[in-house]
Amino acid sequence: MIRVVLPYHLQRLAKSEAEVHITLDGEVTICSVIDAVEARYPMLRGTIRDHVTRQRRPFLRFFACGEDLTLESPDFRLPDKVASGEEVFLILGAIAGG
Repeated sequence: MIRVVLPYHLQRLAKSEAEVHITLDGEVTICSVIDAVEARYPMLRGTIRDHVTRQRRPFLRFFACGEDLTLESPDFRLPDKVASGEEVFLILGAIAGG
């Protein structure tokens, strides 16, 4: 079981709790986790990644085990602690402004 923490605006859209649980067969990568989240919560398709390019939306950031993974490749393998459910994969809404 993989634990994913969603930002508040995505929780509201998905009508979910802050932390959602997914299961994956195979390698646990940023892309495979997001694919599983979008499959379980179809209303989130296009909110985390662009529909066409599948690139991360500009104001979302990804973290795991205290590390910023935002600029990593979508095929980046997540740490074993995330794959085991010991640590969470955190999707965070970035704040901008001046």
